[in-house]
Amino acid sequence: MARLITAITIAILCTFIFINDSHAQAIDRTDFPVLSIAEPAMQGDAVLLLQERLSELGHDIKPTSVFDSKTKERVKLFQIANSIEADGIVTQEVWELMFEKSMQPSAVIASDNIEEEQAKMLIEIDTVHKTLTVYKNGEFFKKYPCAVGKSKTPSPLGEWKIVHKGLNWGSGFGTRWMGLNVPWGIYGIHGTNKPGSIGTAASHGCIRMFNRDVEELYPQIPYGTRVRIVEDGKLFPGDFKPRKLTKKMSGQDVVYVQSQLKELGYVFDNADGRFGNMTEFTVKYYQAWNGLDITGEVTEEMYRSMGMID
Repeated sequence: MARLITAITIAILCTFIFINDSHAQAIDRTDFPVLSIAEPAMQGDAVLLLQERLSELGHDIKPTSVFDSKTKERVKLFQIANSIEADGIVTQEVWELMFEKSMQPSAVIASDNIEEEQAKMLIEIDTVHKTLTVYKNGEFFKKYPCAVGKSKTPSPLGEWKIVHKGLNWGSGFGTRWMGLNVPWGIYGIHGTNKPGSIGTAASHGCIRMFNRDVEELYPQIPYGTRVRIVEDGKLFPGDFKPRKLTKKMSGQDVVYVQSQLKELGYVFDNADGRFGNMTEFTVKYYQAWNGLDITGEVTEEMYRSMGMID
């Protein structure tokens, strides 16, 4: 179970509003940043997120946004409790363990039938129109303005799920946080202390909302709620550099291939950026029906066959 929830979300660290001074190392990334004692000290929202999560898990730590000796000691305690090397260094393994523990039934779900509640809700975020639209039972419910990722750090297109929820995760995340199960980084839907950014491409990949809006939305969204992030209604923008894809890989280009296969009528699970068993099976099925070598790998020949490159 633990390894199936790659990046359980660490789907968090969205905006990365780091303090920029010469006496600190700002970690401006969304891909499981490695955190440790350093000179100058690491600080920013990556560290704040770590400290907030440790506090949420019951560790005695005051979030300061600075990775100091006390933070290292609390990380070591967490590592000891999870039977991994206790070196006080936050690696991808630590992030994943830290957030997979958040897969608990949501306290805000009114119904006893969690699967029924999940099926009722769908969130669709359009990165072109900067909108977050909520659907209930397949029908439009409400639309909110939002901010999305900048061109250099785009929001991840794909079909995701809400896998973590939290309150008041520091000013950079506003008053509410809902993390996504994106396998290659740290993304979520959250509030903001920069309301002027709403309606623009301003974040490092996460979805920002006005605090009042995310507070209204938060109690209505159970764990497992589906989230689609699209570009002008589409999961596949058509402007990417193809690479050979094989089983166990992940990334935005895996989403594009999954999405294109679905557009061509090959139905399987979500376009979630994970090249697993079902994606491999579908690739082989496509290759068999289109006279290609049945390898289960996405090569230049298959990209061309699907109309994704010239």
